[in-house]
Amino acid sequence: MENQTFNEDVLILEGLNVTPRSSFPAFTFLLLIYIFILVSNIGLMFLIYWERSLHQPMYLLFCSMSINDVLGATVVVPHLLRDILSPSAYRYISYIECVIQAFCVHLHASTSHTVLMVMAFDRYVAICNPLRYSSIMTKYMVLKLTVAAWGVIFLLVGVLVGLSVRLSRCTRVILHPFCDNASLFKLSCESILINGIYGLGYTVVLLGSSIGITSLTYLKILMVCVSSKNKVLNSRALQTCTTHLAVYIMLLVSGFIIVIMHRFPQLSQHSKVAAVMGHIILPALNAVIYGLQTKAVKQKIISMCNFSKD
Repeated sequence: MENQTFNEDVLILEGLNVTPRSSFPAFTFLLLIYIFILVSNIGLMFLIYWERSLHQPMYLLFCSMSINDVLGATVVVPHLLRDILSPSAYRYISYIECVIQAFCVHLHASTSHTVLMVMAFDRYVAICNPLRYSSIMTKYMVLKLTVAAWGVIFLLVGVLVGLSVRLSRCTRVILHPFCDNASLFKLSCESILINGIYGLGYTVVLLGSSIGITSLTYLKILMVCVSSKNKVLNSRALQTCTTHLAVYIMLLVSGFIIVIMHRFPQLSQHSKVAAVMGHIILPALNAVIYGLQTKAVKQKIISMCNFSKD
């Protein structure tokens, strides 16, 4: 009875192909990156919370991105740390944990796009309608947009993972370092046509909306800058948009690399590493980019450091 329960409810993770010699360096690297993600993102959130001068729409949206980055790293890294130091025979995860992990993995990846779409809209209003910015981007509007950015993705990802959960399972091996939706439906021997159609439609709608809205907002910002010929306005637009655009491009490039490599079985090991990097490198870089490239945040960090020295 115990063996039967194990076979049904516990899945085996293939994990990363790490040699015994490189397991400790890999563990140390992931642990340090994870600690940095937690400290930098949570520190940024506390800085914005305590400094009243940073209680503005753009910085409140930074908090939403930081929460998402901490979620994305936490749902993947601790499990990876355990598996790296464990023999391959002991790399397992319960089916319920796998479903929750898959849900959170897709929630993190998708919410990154929707939050950045809201941030693009915020930059558009700030640059193209500066006189109406305070009346449009109120705290209530920011709250509504943030809830929409998370809520819509929560529902869509719920359906995505739910379609995989409904399938019966004929294997229990996850050919990936962590669980995602593809890992779940690959456990089944049933037809996954519905899963494929919904997954493709979901991806097209999400990426289409993300790329379309971001491109449109930046096109309008560019038109305003060109027509105004105001050096002050152009400098402000460049300063406020560079950070957002850098994060968005990194997100797109990372996503496309993972999707493309996933299509080539001979690159499975490289695909695993790319998937893991997407959940640790971007969350680590986001906090650095927002903290050091945003003038107001940078000044607050410098002033706090100087105060602590005194």
